[in-house]
Amino acid sequence: MTGEKVDRVVFGNFEADLRSGELWKSGYRIKLPRQPFRVLAALLARPGEVVTREDLQHEVWAANTNVDFDQAIAAAINKIREALGDSAENPRFVQTLTKRGYRFIAPVTLMPEHPISPPADSMPLVIPERISAHDGSENNVEDEPKNLQALPSGSPNAQTGRTQSRPESVPTIEALRTDRTVFEEDLTKGALEDRFNRLDRTKFAYLCLIAISVFACAMIGRWLSIPTPNTTPYRVEQITHYVPISLGPPNPESFLAMAMDGNRVLTPVMVNGRPRLSAIDVDTAEVQGIEVPDEISSNSLADISRDGSRLLLRSQQSTKSEQPLWVVPSVGGSGRRIPGVLAHDAAWMPDGTSILYATGNDLATIGPNEDSSITYAKLPGRAFWLRWSPNGSLLRFTLFDPVTHAAALWELESGSHTPRPVTIPNFISSSACCGVWLPDGQSYVFQSNDNLWQLEGFGRQAKLVQLTNGPLRSLSPVAARNGNRIFFVGLEAPAGLQQFEAERKEFRPAPAFLADANRIDFSRDGRWVAWTDLHEKLWRAHTDGSDKVRLTSDALEVFLAHWSPDGKRLAAMARKPGGVWQIYLVDANGGKAEVLLDEARNAADPSWSNDGGSLVFGREPDLMGKENGSRTIQIINLSTHRVEEIPSSEDLFSPRWSPDGLWIVSLTLDQKNVMLYDVTHQHWQRLVSTSAADPIWSADSKAIYVHAFLADRQPILRVEVPSGGTQIVADLGNLHNGDVANYFFGGITARGEPLVQPRVGTGNLYSLELTKP
Repeated sequence: MTGEKVDRVVFGNFEADLRSGELWKSGYRIKLPRQPFRVLAALLARPGEVVTREDLQHEVWAANTNVDFDQAIAAAINKIREALGDSAENPRFVQTLTKRGYRFIAPVTLMPEHPISPPADSMPLVIPERISAHDGSENNVEDEPKNLQALPSGSPNAQTGRTQSRPESVPTIEALRTDRTVFEEDLTKGALEDRFNRLDRTKFAYLCLIAISVFACAMIGRWLSIPTPNTTPYRVEQITHYVPISLGPPNPESFLAMAMDGNRVLTPVMVNGRPRLSAIDVDTAEVQGIEVPDEISSNSLADISRDGSRLLLRSQQSTKSEQPLWVVPSVGGSGRRIPGVLAHDAAWMPDGTSILYATGNDLATIGPNEDSSITYAKLPGRAFWLRWSPNGSLLRFTLFDPVTHAAALWELESGSHTPRPVTIPNFISSSACCGVWLPDGQSYVFQSNDNLWQLEGFGRQAKLVQLTNGPLRSLSPVAARNGNRIFFVGLEAPAGLQQFEAERKEFRPAPAFLADANRIDFSRDGRWVAWTDLHEKLWRAHTDGSDKVRLTSDALEVFLAHWSPDGKRLAAMARKPGGVWQIYLVDANGGKAEVLLDEARNAADPSWSNDGGSLVFGREPDLMGKENGSRTIQIINLSTHRVEEIPSSEDLFSPRWSPDGLWIVSLTLDQKNVMLYDVTHQHWQRLVSTSAADPIWSADSKAIYVHAFLADRQPILRVEVPSGGTQIVADLGNLHNGDVANYFFGGITARGEPLVQPRVGTGNLYSLELTKP
């Protein structure tokens, strides 16, 4: 096969470097031994096709290898799944076909050897040379580098921007056999010096000149592609002032979508405490309710037809992810359920009659008179906000990583079934979502970090412009059908952390230095407080606010942290942007955070033993990130790093070790029961049956505080240990801001006073004119 060689393959957040034999994820290297990597490369050569065990044997092992190939291949597949966070039961990447072989099921993008060159018509995928191992083991392979090494500068997945290429046809495995490359051998310093000394000096001088030229061009290109600063403010107008637009429940997969119907914005509005689909006139701000069938009185808006006559609504009558789809007139009235379809989002196809919907990790279509669906595309995650370009040639959508729940923008050309990430030059945020096309089909506005951005053009030549920059949170954009006007929901800055005062029986503002605190933990001597802010950074200070220090950099997102018993360290649940949650140890005076476990799956909620020698931790519920292994409670010894599982802890999460070391509490995965573990006698009991989140121990270990978030008024309960007796400490009624829909239970003061971060569940409608004044 002729054409430019492919040396890198991108799939999801991963990239396989076929020349070096390295696997990368979101800019960090994932440890994968050499032989499993070759198996992965063979699967990547034929995405979507069945690769038999015989093919893998021929591709990976030399002819004189004497080994149990079935066992060796199975072991390699297990290593691949472990590195990718995949599972045989619910595969996202590698699917097992019983008695047949394996299939790589995620979309792939082939990256050429020289990405700055024009793409060739066909690009052969190169698998490194075979490895000979007479015993089938990895003993003849040198030690692999440590996991999660930083991506070299200039690599396609570096945080400065992702290099993308259009998908190409994948070659056959026969073609691969005629064109191979070998792994680069590991070179010692002496070997490198020896090679350098053998270089022709003239050639070396030319190489240096070329390198300098390339660097200069790269710097010019980077300067030209820096996002344009918004030096001249765009005209922003507040449309409504007292119309509470409902944002929906506070979970990662809850998106407020709006639609335009002429001069009306269709969106859910709170009426008598319940969201109701309504139309807001953008000229008069008048609101009119839209009648829908009783079967979908609780619904979310997915899309509106191009002629503005029909709505696609998704039922929300239950908490299940996949729900029925309905077609309802945009003026209201009776509707029609789409037969046989359960989805979490949907959109009209460009023909205006068929429907594209997202279910699980797939996109599927169904016609107006059809009873069965057709799979349209396989995705490496769950898709939301499906939006076709005005000419119907390109679909863009928000893709959720099923493990990390990081959001990213992806696209799919009409008629193609191979999705790819949207190229956004010099965009460094780890999250982007919820994009809409402008009528010209060249501009695309999306949301990231509570601000709006505009992407003009396509590919590396696209221009990125930041449209808003706070203090208003700008969410859920929708474009006018004509012109350059964008409508969005604006939220005022939250009221800040609130502290409960038992004597007054009301929440009052917490100390000013904690205003942005989200989850708070006090040291056991009462002198220090640590907290994560609303931007997932970790801080610490004296309890009077003095000696305030930020402990983590922008390279780490921190969910929560707990003080060690001696007050010298904190155990944090954190992750690199786009990565999985891990346990880190952070010095109380700052410095580099030390990752404690090196896994390709989420580890969460570290909590200290009373002697400071161990940590109990758990895994994550689906709301925070899908887990591929069992969910149990485990204890890690900090001296030996040995991990032990607590017996009978299956399907539990969010553990907390009592300060006296005698008890561990955890929640069931459905968050309807609080379980208590007796450390001395090693047995579990149900402490209380209630909806529960964010358990926190009292300082004397006699009670646990939990947030009963599903109960009426969402009370914070104090539960006695071990009796299970409960009392309400505070609830929503103690907050005086009527716009507060719910709150996050962030911590307990030394005196047992709850700390909460209120969440405003509604916003107002704003418009933004993209033509500057």
